[in-house]
Amino acid sequence: MQTPSVLAILSDLVRINSINTSYEGGPGEAAVAEYVKHFFASRGIETEEQIVFPGRNNVIARLPGRNSDRRLVLEAHMDTVSIKGMTIPPFEPSISDGRMFGRGSCDTKAGLAAMMHALAVVKASGVVPPCEVVLAAVVDEEFSFRGVVKLCEGLTADAAIVAEPTEMKVVIASKGTLRWRIGVRGKAAHSAKPHLGINAISHMARIVLALEKDHADLSARGHPLLGPATCNVGVIKGGVQVNFVPDECFIEVDRRLLPGETAVGVLAHYQGMLDELKSHHSDFNAFMEPPMLIDEALETSGDAGIVHVASATLGALGLDPAPAGVPFGSDASKLSRIGIPTVIFGPGSIDQAHAAVEWVPVSEVERATEFYRRVILGFE
Repeated sequence: MQTPSVLAILSDLVRINSINTSYEGGPGEAAVAEYVKHFFASRGIETEEQIVFPGRNNVIARLPGRNSDRRLVLEAHMDTVSIKGMTIPPFEPSISDGRMFGRGSCDTKAGLAAMMHALAVVKASGVVPPCEVVLAAVVDEEFSFRGVVKLCEGLTADAAIVAEPTEMKVVIASKGTLRWRIGVRGKAAHSAKPHLGINAISHMARIVLALEKDHADLSARGHPLLGPATCNVGVIKGGVQVNFVPDECFIEVDRRLLPGETAVGVLAHYQGMLDELKSHHSDFNAFMEPPMLIDEALETSGDAGIVHVASATLGALGLDPAPAGVPFGSDASKLSRIGIPTVIFGPGSIDQAHAAVEWVPVSEVERATEFYRRVILGFE
C-alpha cells in the first residue's frame, strides 16, 4: 500500500476530535488510536493496544531490527487540550502561508504524523533498521501522564525520542513541575467586629508577598539550558461573603523545577518559609497539602548515543545540531526516570500549542519526517 504524504496523515489526525476526557466535551483518544492502529496494520507493521483507562488505549507499533537486543522508542501523545477560546475551526485542517491550522496540528499531531510516516517509509523500503523500533502513540499527556506511565511498565530501551514542538531542536533538558495547595485557617466573625476573628485572607496575603520575594531570588541561579526555576500562584480562593471575617483561604502554586531539584527538597523550603511567618504572628495557622502533581526535571547527558545521532542528523539536514532546553514538561521525563536516555524533538513552536489559532509550519513537518527516518536507520 502506498504511504500517503505526511501532510495527508496530519490532516486526518487533526480532523479527529481527541480532546482529553478530563476537559469539557472531550471524547478522548479512541478514534485516533483506531486510525493509528489501522495505518500500521494495513502496512504490515505489528501493533498492539495497551489499556490505560476503559476505552482509552496506547497503540504500540513494532518494526524489527537487525539487533533484537537493542530498541529505539519513538513516542507521541494522541490527546489534545480543549478547543475553548479557539478562533478557527478546530477540526478542519487547512493550509495557508505554509502553515497547517487546527487543534493538535502543533501539539503534537505533527510529531505523531511525522513518526508514523517515517516508520512506514522505512518498512516499505525493505531496509531493516539496526535495532528494533517501537512507536508508542499514548493517551493522557495533556492531563495526568497516565499513558506514558503505563508504557513505562516493564519497558526497556536504549534510547527514546518524544515528539513535542521544539522548533526542530534536539532537547536534552526540560523543567519539571510541582503543584500543591497552601491553606490558611482563621476564625470567622462579624465584619462589624473583625477583632473577634482571625482573617485568613490577610494571613494568606502575607504568604503571597513572601512567595513573591522568594521567587525573585530564584533568578539569581539557573541552569545553562533552562535558565532559572520559576514559581507562580495561579489560584486563590477564600471567604464566604463580604460581611464575614473569612476563616479559610487557599492558593494553588505551580513551581517549575530544575534538574537536580527534588520535590521533597523544594517543599521543605516552602515549609520553612511558612514556619518563619508563624514565628512572627502567633495567630498564623498555615499548612501545605500533599502535592497535586510531581514531575521532576529531565536532563539527558550530552554524551548519550541518541544525542550524538540526533545532533549529527540535524547537522546533515542543515539544521542547528546544538542540544537545547525547554521550560515545559512532557512524557520524556518519565522515560528518562526508568533509565532510558531520552530526547525531545518535533516540528512547531510551543508558542502555538494550545493557542486560539494553532498551527505548524508544513516545511518543518516534512523535515521532521526525514529526521525521524534517518535516526531510525542510524541508531545502532
